[in-house]
Amino acid sequence: MRLAQIVLLSFLSTCAFVPFPALAQQVSPFDPVGFEITLSGVTDPTERLTLIDAAIAQLEADKTPDLEVYFDLSEMRLDLLRAADQTLLAAKAAEGLADFATSRSAEIDRNPLPYLDLAAALYTKAEAYREALRVLDKAIDYRTNGGQSGQPIADLIARKAEIATLRGDQASAERFRQMAAAALKPVEAGARSADGEGGFSAVNVFYATDRARTGNNDPADFYGYGRGDLEYGVVTVTIPKQHVPGAIETPSIWKLEFGPSPAKHVMVEKVDPLDVNDYFSRMNNELEHRERKEIVVFVHGFNTRFDAAAKRAAQLAYDMDYRGLPVLYSWPSAGQTMRYVADTAVVRLSGRRLAYFLEDLRNRSGADTIHIVAHSMGNRALTDALEILALRNGVEEGDAPLFGQVFFAAPDVDAGLFKEMMKTVHPIAERLTLYTSHNDWALVASRKLHGDAPRAGQGGATVATDQLFDTIDMSDLGEDMLAHTYFADDSSALADIVSLIWKNPPPDVRCGMNRDMTETGQITWKYQKGGCFDKMMIGMISHLWDQNSITPADVSNLVGRLVVDKAEASALEGRLDTYIEPQP
Repeated sequence: MRLAQIVLLSFLSTCAFVPFPALAQQVSPFDPVGFEITLSGVTDPTERLTLIDAAIAQLEADKTPDLEVYFDLSEMRLDLLRAADQTLLAAKAAEGLADFATSRSAEIDRNPLPYLDLAAALYTKAEAYREALRVLDKAIDYRTNGGQSGQPIADLIARKAEIATLRGDQASAERFRQMAAAALKPVEAGARSADGEGGFSAVNVFYATDRARTGNNDPADFYGYGRGDLEYGVVTVTIPKQHVPGAIETPSIWKLEFGPSPAKHVMVEKVDPLDVNDYFSRMNNELEHRERKEIVVFVHGFNTRFDAAAKRAAQLAYDMDYRGLPVLYSWPSAGQTMRYVADTAVVRLSGRRLAYFLEDLRNRSGADTIHIVAHSMGNRALTDALEILALRNGVEEGDAPLFGQVFFAAPDVDAGLFKEMMKTVHPIAERLTLYTSHNDWALVASRKLHGDAPRAGQGGATVATDQLFDTIDMSDLGEDMLAHTYFADDSSALADIVSLIWKNPPPDVRCGMNRDMTETGQITWKYQKGGCFDKMMIGMISHLWDQNSITPADVSNLVGRLVVDKAEASALEGRLDTYIEPQP
């Protein structure tokens, strides 16, 4: 047996992660939203635990279980055990979740560290000191394998010293205190290099959020899902040089990666909250020397934590090679598949705060143009915010738009309400684009929940159309499932977003767009996957981004220099020419 296999098997044998037997039986798909509604009507903790255990068993019997749903159910089980003061069982459940997050990191993006911290605290409370020390060692290994050093490691070792003291082992306690002090000493030069293992880039994303802080200084767990006041800051996300466009790289034990590393994985490296005046001062400084003073605001959707939203915003800006500033607005989504109804309860309050933030952004950022991309349930906040701003500013047809491009990606908004709101919202932007899909799991569930009322983001026979906005069917990109990020995970959609931000071309000249018509005679557009050289398109637009005047000769020269294949060069040149030539 190869050494790598031995190491991997040794690691797996010591894991306490939640078991996941693969049984031959195929069961009916699990309905997270339906289960959430059922569970909300049960108050007895024992009955709730019984329902959760049955749901977990159903998923375990499925050939293709949804691992995020499984994780969320297991987390709900942990919460019930803690509420029932089943401390030791809760500690084991927390450790199991941490191990599951580590072992399945390629499939679910969940940070194991908060669960390891909780497990250590619960084991300590239960006086299972040996287990607490073992879990802290796991946390130390996870951090050091990811290249972390200094204060985070020293803090964990100091906790080991406290536990050793509780055990009455003063010798070990003193040894751990000395180790904690040593961990704070500067690492030797060259111990960690940004260019090591392929290197990485750091993307700074300005953010505003009405999430409450968790009290944990770990960047990946800095903000939770409680409601808070509007806060501002900058979150730094690392993107590996070997990054695959559309992907959020995470550690994989199958590659013998037992902790995150910025040279290999997309990571939240730092969260830096700022006073509102410092925030806009820094933003002004960033934009001052740029040829195009632009901002793109990202508003995330359902089932999205702050760290996941920050990584997605940074990945989008990086993959688009965006020359303006990326800005994230993060509302208090619980980041769990089992909290859909809970997310609906907070998102519209955030819409009021988003309106205030967007107004402030226009007045204080120094940007000439502000574009907005909202996804899924985040569109409820955005549509409310835009309607408020349109009414507050008395925006009418023919007025100069307040914003540039506005993208509604798979909006979980009632289709009829969306169309009615667009009558007020339409003049506020240079162009409104609605991306739809008939493969979107969350929209199907939402439609059932809302009495079969069509959602604005759904494609098919009930697709929302109007002359006030462009409707683009993106179903060809595939089934979204719980990742719920089709507009981000395929660079062809990014190419469309980039082209609109760059030159505002109408759908009939954009790459991959085929004209379609509804049964009622309304024009829509269907995106055909593989219909354009999307990655090359983004690269070409990046080279042309800052040029105010572009001629077909400029495009021909650029493509000739950068594209070797003559057929590809000709096709790409023809497509770019349609963007720069005067539109009829």
